[in-house]
Amino acid sequence: MKKVKKIVKISFIVIGILIIGLLTAAHILLKPASNEKVINELSKGIAKPYIFSNTYKDFNYRVIAMQKELDTTLPTLVFVHGSPGSSLDYKRYFNDTILNKKANLISYDRIGYGLKNLGKIQGTLAFEMEILHDLIKDIPVDNIILAGYSYGGPVILASNKNYKYKISMASAVVGEYEPMFGVLSLYKWKLTRPLVPAMLRAAAKEKYAHLTDLSKYKDQWNLSPSKVVNIHGDEDFIVPYKNSLFLEDTIDSDKFTMVTIKGGGHDLIWTNFELIKSEILKTLN
Repeated sequence: MKKVKKIVKISFIVIGILIIGLLTAAHILLKPASNEKVINELSKGIAKPYIFSNTYKDFNYRVIAMQKELDTTLPTLVFVHGSPGSSLDYKRYFNDTILNKKANLISYDRIGYGLKNLGKIQGTLAFEMEILHDLIKDIPVDNIILAGYSYGGPVILASNKNYKYKISMASAVVGEYEPMFGVLSLYKWKLTRPLVPAMLRAAAKEKYAHLTDLSKYKDQWNLSPSKVVNIHGDEDFIVPYKNSLFLEDTIDSDKFTMVTIKGGGHDLIWTNFELIKSEILKTLN
């Protein structure tokens, strides 16, 4: 019995050390990149990145563009990241020579994931659309292609303006389909919540908000006249593929194109860059 107790004690100690180690690593890795790091990461292509600061109501958010001023002869490609996430999720796209020649490239750090508002997410699609609309207010919407990944997907899909195109990637659109992982308990329990990195707390708060907020838009995904290219891996367990099947049944077929990645998971914007780039280029013509 003493030997069993000793093994159990050692096991708890090892597990505790692993959890502390993982949380420490998460605190280090999951924090917004400095402006200097953003410039460095996005200076590997032919274009030079520029950083702007926008203010909407009392919220300040960082905007990243691959041109100081928009070329009005080109379409504008606007990337919206997921949760957790940042504009740097799209750095390979920003550094791509062909994309830079064919479009103005813009992204922004959503409220709750930026340097000046870390953790302060508002938890509604309505608010997310307000920020998106503030960002693009001076750009003709019929010359805009929106590209949204994961939770960035419903943000672009919910906007009912007449865009040139929407590119939806692994989008969560049905609250009832949201898997609630056990690790979310670290955020749910008040005792452990302070241990969770601010960016993960923001993502967890959004995750819980999805359960009710996404359901409000069930009958609205088809309101926008914009054409939609929807890309999803059929083995995605974070945002289940049945979200895309729901969209396919909901959005008029003449403006909806389904691109299924066989065996693909949720990391498609990194692992399937060439495929996604190819689909983006089709919308730029």
